Amino acid sequence: MASLTKAEEKIMKILWKIEKGFINDILEKFPDPKPPYNSVSTIVRVLVKKEIVSFKKYGNTYEYFPLISKEEYKRSQMGKLIKDYYNNSLKQVVNFFSENKDLDIKEVDEVIKMLDEIKKKKNG
Repeated sequence: MASLTKAEEKIMKILWKIEKGFINDILEKFPDPKPPYNSVSTIVRVLVKKEIVSFKKYGNTYEYFPLISKEEYKRSQMGKLIKDYYNNSLKQVVNFFSENKDLDIKEVDEVIKMLDEIKKKKNG
């Protein structure tokens, strides 16, 4: 799955939230100052070409909706990030965060519990 530009991602976040809508519905959810109608329309058409968004036609207007869920996109992008930057290694990811982030001990304990649960499931 292709990565989204920042502008495309903003629109997708809105579509994921509202589930479906016309350009005006999408535009309404933008904070002020709102982008131009034509800019939003153009970006939505690009998302249609990328097969990330589809539409229903009502006369001369189009109602747009996402073809992928936020979870699917997140999973895809996280997988790509881990593959491209961490050689598909969870160990390298954990090492990166342990060296480059002030970790909260409570959060670390929660992650260890999660990993223990995964380990139990894998071992049967």
